[in-house]
Amino acid sequence: MTDTELFQQSFNIAWSVLERTGELGEPADTTRFLGNRIAGMMRRGERRRLLLSNLAIDEYRRRPIRRVQ
Repeated sequence: MTDTELFQQSFNIAWSVLERTGELGEPADTTRFLGNRIAGMMRRGERRRLLLSNLAIDEYRRRPIRRVQ
């Protein structure tokens, strides 16, 4: 599996879980957040698809809520 495929699959898993649970926030912000987290873990050498997606979900759930002003 290429890095691009790994990234896309991990991202899609995380997105789907957050969407199904009703936790998906503003799409552009969520895309940026998940993409940055998954890419960062991949740069550090992580290649396990489910670990990438699950850790990104966990971090997304723990992030501070940003208020729209």
